[in-house]
Amino acid sequence: MTTPEQGTGAEREPGAAEAVPARESSRWVRWLVPVVLVLAWFAVMGVGGTTFGKISDVVSNSQSDFLPVSSQATQVQDRLGEFQDSDGLPAIVVVESGEKLSEAQLGKITSLAGSLKDLDGVLEVSPPIPSEDGEAVEVVALVDSQAETKDVVEEIRDRLHSDIPDGLTVAVSGPAGLVADLSQAFSGIDGLLLLVALVAVLVILVVVYRSPLLPFLVLLTSVAALCGAIITVYALAQAGVIDLSGQTQGILSIIVIGAATDYGLLYTARFREALHHTPSRWTATLVAWKGSVPAVLASGTTVIAGLLCLLLSELTSNRGLGPATAIGVVFAVLAGLTLLPALLAIFGRAALWPKMPRVDENPESHDEAMNPYDHKGLWPAVARLVDRRSRAVWIVCTVLLAGAAVGATQLDAGGVPQSEFVTGKSEARDGLATIERHFPGGSGDPVYVLVPEDQAETSASTLAADDDVDTVAFTAKDSPIGTLPYPTPQAGPFAGVKPTQSHGDVLLQATLTHASDSEEAQDTVKRLREDLAADAPDARIGGTTAVQVDTIAASEHDRALIIPVILAVILLILVVLLRSVLMPVLLIATTVLSFLAALGVATLVFTLMGINQADPTVPLFSFVFLVALGIDYNIFLMSRVREEVVSVGHRAGVLAGLITTGGVITSAGIVLAATFAALGVLPILFLVQLAIIVTIGVLLDTIVVRSLLVPALVLDMGPRSWWPSRVGTPGRHRAGAAPVD
Repeated sequence: MTTPEQGTGAEREPGAAEAVPARESSRWVRWLVPVVLVLAWFAVMGVGGTTFGKISDVVSNSQSDFLPVSSQATQVQDRLGEFQDSDGLPAIVVVESGEKLSEAQLGKITSLAGSLKDLDGVLEVSPPIPSEDGEAVEVVALVDSQAETKDVVEEIRDRLHSDIPDGLTVAVSGPAGLVADLSQAFSGIDGLLLLVALVAVLVILVVVYRSPLLPFLVLLTSVAALCGAIITVYALAQAGVIDLSGQTQGILSIIVIGAATDYGLLYTARFREALHHTPSRWTATLVAWKGSVPAVLASGTTVIAGLLCLLLSELTSNRGLGPATAIGVVFAVLAGLTLLPALLAIFGRAALWPKMPRVDENPESHDEAMNPYDHKGLWPAVARLVDRRSRAVWIVCTVLLAGAAVGATQLDAGGVPQSEFVTGKSEARDGLATIERHFPGGSGDPVYVLVPEDQAETSASTLAADDDVDTVAFTAKDSPIGTLPYPTPQAGPFAGVKPTQSHGDVLLQATLTHASDSEEAQDTVKRLREDLAADAPDARIGGTTAVQVDTIAASEHDRALIIPVILAVILLILVVLLRSVLMPVLLIATTVLSFLAALGVATLVFTLMGINQADPTVPLFSFVFLVALGIDYNIFLMSRVREEVVSVGHRAGVLAGLITTGGVITSAGIVLAATFAALGVLPILFLVQLAIIVTIGVLLDTIVVRSLLVPALVLDMGPRSWWPSRVGTPGRHRAGAAPVD
């Protein structure tokens, strides 16, 4: 009699024709390999745990840091220090009263503003500027660009809120205030997001496995993969190899946990299947590992290739996100193929308690268990539906998805005001509203125009003539306030004061009538660039509004370039994997249709939520994640289908693959959807929208595309769907295979 620890070495994996060769080795060697692997991964977790909180030290939340050097906004930003004594980020302090401010109140505000100079990280504070109606005062404090903006702004806010006189309200806004609020929102990534994602995955795994131990082993694998990814990404960012934005860590965590759990589910399904055929945990491990490696490597390669396409982005934040998340998937693959197999080999059948598989308890073969007409259950029923009504099923699915995709045309992905980035409470957003009530909308955050000195007067006149420009000033370091107003042309050029000049250029400042982050301000900058191109062709426009204009333009360029490249790369990988041309085209087409349908449904959700405006990167990132990750499920399905088709023919193979992978792929899809949905807990509009789109898309891929559309389409097309291969054609299936009906 053979014990569970002794395996016969002659068991066959279900669906495989080859026997696993018996390899007798000493007992201690069998234990040594998994124990060493587990200890090695524990060491990675030990280091990764301490590194996790350090990612925030190497990220930036300023859009200007990620623009290409060729953009006008970057060219101007890089030279501001040549014209200004203080190179800092403006924090605009606005104090408001319900009535005209008294002299006493103005004196107190002046004294309070002056005290801000004592704070670390505050470079300069302007004198208070009263509004025309006398009900508000504005003060500009420059925050050192080398300091932690969030910390400096918090100190300013603490000082102001504690000392502001009764009857007055105060808010710190402007570029520094917006960056501080965004950084505060991203601070939840370190703890809240990870906790929500892990709890969601754990609950799903407990429901799926109904085991007290196995879910924790799978989750441990995901955490280990994340730790390995965090160590590597942090080291690369610290060395300056990649640039990270605040959103990178959250997206990285979600992708690693989701992918590693998916690979864990796939391996566990193979391991459980193998235990029905062998009493040996070691033989089952070998069989499961050999059966999982092709699908996991194919899936991981596809996802990594898709993510690395982000390296083509003009925005360095996207270029950093691509390799960072690709590294995460590499560790997800490594952990899924080393740590989890080692843990399951050590625990054996006990890992699956209380439903421990027994040899011959549930025998499966192509001839019996894979015939949907001989068995009850969800997936045999789905297989029967797909088999009997294949054409009707894929046509109905296509029509429904195409109908949903129409809604995608209603998504406004032309950009979002920076003040709307944070969906929760934002003092900076409230401050901008106050500024617009009493001052020109762009007050304190002007448009900067860098222009050759001989074109300065013409440029200033062009700026002043625009209806959406409130005032124009020029930079003069010998002026007490650093700038002087540009007079009307009738008063004479620059009123006899020489502007600060550097390398033949001068710096003009134009205050817009609209808030610097508004769509109207962006339209003004675009118009001014066109006007200056004719009057002063060497002029360059920068500043907060110009940064947003150039960021949106770069994002739209990325979207137009990267999406086709991703499709081409994944198509090529699928051609190599499936050794077919037509099948990969079908899989890509169904995945793209699923993405468009998800975007359409999500647009309806956004409209109902009142958040229909989106950044151009939202559809881009959604496409990258949905196509790269969504194609995973088609790979899991079709790699198993191809394995079955070779043995039993096309029709029986498709149905067998659908039944065999149904439970594990559905579970994997629900896990991935839950992890991406966790992004919605953070009060950041971009991540909330991304979470909604990807969650809807993954569920559509899992439930509709992989379960119904693809199998029905492949069945209806028959063996020619594998063209030019002849897989599954008559005469190539195994002799004696039972028919499916």
